Amino acid sequence: MNRPAPPPTDITDDELHALVDGQLAPDRRSTVEEALARDPAMAAKVAAWHTQRDALRRLHGELLDDSIPAPLMSALERHLPRQARRSSWMRWGGMAAGVLVAFAAGWLGNAQWSALHAPSTQLAKAPAMREFVHDASIAHVVYAPEKRHPVEVAASEQQHLVQWLSKRLDRPLKVPDLSTLGYTLVGGRLLPGETGARAQFMFEDAAGERVTLYIGTLDARAAGSSPDALKETAFRFASEGPVPSFYWVDQGFGYAVAGKLPREVLLKLATLAYRDLS
Repeated sequence: MNRPAPPPTDITDDELHALVDGQLAPDRRSTVEEALARDPAMAAKVAAWHTQRDALRRLHGELLDDSIPAPLMSALERHLPRQARRSSWMRWGGMAAGVLVAFAAGWLGNAQWSALHAPSTQLAKAPAMREFVHDASIAHVVYAPEKRHPVEVAASEQQHLVQWLSKRLDRPLKVPDLSTLGYTLVGGRLLPGETGARAQFMFEDAAGERVTLYIGTLDARAAGSSPDALKETAFRFASEGPVPSFYWVDQGFGYAVAGKLPREVLLKLATLAYRDLS
């Protein structure tokens, strides 16, 4: 039996991001588009990035023409490797000053915060876990500062929110009760991820400080990890992203509580979320 030839394996994520943003070199465009036509998984990933880019453009459209301050860009270049800069910005749609400022404020503020505290545990070696925690941190700094559209579905429609996100993630979800620590639900949204859809729940205290819970499936095959490695992990602290987070894995499902908060406060919130979700 003749089998169709496998899709090319030399298509990089950078090229896919460039395609999404209309910046792919013309001599590579047809090759990449042919690969997408033969690879449903790759095509789905690109479609998710298109959706995310368009959503962010609608959200921050008034800022697209703003120039990025030179001191800010210089600081970002010092703190973030070139590959990470390209992947992060392209994935989030090539947004201009609004999202960049949010990211930089969190990243640089966290660098100062980390210097005053005990060393953090490094991110798990599994690529999927690194990607997951980084995306949770990025999602926080993109949406937490928003005043008009911080969430897609508000807390007033919590039942609908949970049902909708549960269906999209193909897993029963639950909103943890963080009210004993002064945080109430703002709402939530659906986000794309490297290994499937992700959910973000946002909480806020009386002072307006926000924390987010980021949830999604971790695929061991895509991660290059053994299935056992993603069954369960203890709490781990990550400060490598734009804001710190505590994260854990339970039966192949990742959870990350992120926020620009003191480490001990973030741990209390993560512990409460874990207990309520277990």
